[in-house]
Amino acid sequence: MKKSKRNVLILTDHQNHSSENSLYALATAMVSHSITQKVDVVSRANVENKPFFDCVKGSAIHGTSITEDFKYAQEDHPLSKPTQLIRIRDYDLIWLRLPPPLSTRFLNSMDSIFKDAVIINNPSGIIKTGSKQFLLNFKNVCPPMKVCSSLSDIISFKNEFPIVLKPFREYGGRGIMKIDGDNVSVGNMLISFEEFTKQFEKNPTEYLAVKYLKNVGKGDKRIVVVNGEILGASLRLPAKGSWICNVAMGGTSNIADVDEEELTIVNTINPVLSRLGIVMYGLDTLVGDDGKRVLSEINTTSIGGLPQIAKLRKLPLVERAIELIWDYYEQISTK
Repeated sequence: MKKSKRNVLILTDHQNHSSENSLYALATAMVSHSITQKVDVVSRANVENKPFFDCVKGSAIHGTSITEDFKYAQEDHPLSKPTQLIRIRDYDLIWLRLPPPLSTRFLNSMDSIFKDAVIINNPSGIIKTGSKQFLLNFKNVCPPMKVCSSLSDIISFKNEFPIVLKPFREYGGRGIMKIDGDNVSVGNMLISFEEFTKQFEKNPTEYLAVKYLKNVGKGDKRIVVVNGEILGASLRLPAKGSWICNVAMGGTSNIADVDEEELTIVNTINPVLSRLGIVMYGLDTLVGDDGKRVLSEINTTSIGGLPQIAKLRKLPLVERAIELIWDYYEQISTK
């Protein structure tokens, strides 16, 4: 039986995109799929869409219809050109490709705005998984970690071993610092714990504190999963003299395989994420002090890395991701 053609709406924010952003490869693969009728993209960066993303009741949205030649451009970006008014009810699938920070109010409003469509990833699932605190549900596959809301929390945890502090309200590696005894590393800058204490007292911040792993130099591995299927992995190595593996902070990306410990991690977290409506996600792993990889991050918003992995592997992984997304749509829409 021939499947009906479907309309797709992608929500993004192209303001800080680069040519490496995964949106462009994923969107063009979606346009090319046999089930897809049309793909429109709405950007949060366009001023005419501000009322919509600010949850102004009854506000209109303006988008761009894309074709197979949709690609990033620093000048004359296709999403910055004049847009057209679009009808919210024209779409069967809503694909959230919005980078953080994401408004909880906006995410909570999506089910009522797009009540006849399937939304990926599920907005309520993004809210639940978006906090670094969500990792505490999987302590058996994570390094030792603790929520630190006060200076005394940080002191008690750092007295056990060197730690890394990850601020709850930041993303992309920003604000991460390492505390080893009385030394605090912020990026490539070293300050004293006394100085950190003064800064904290002026601006208290809630952190997820994680044991610093001595094997961090062996790299942070990003694994991309779509509808329960592992599509590939890349190993991000820190820049020379740094301990931060994030590519945005100077790290490099390399081809990698998924090992036995990581398969266990995926099998542990995937049922939970699936129940929350998380279809596409990225997880990051580090090498623990015992030499085995442990879970360090879960990303369920604007997941990147797949086109780069596909290029390194010389495999049609982006196209496979779109196939798996449509499989999920069929599973949900026929319930």
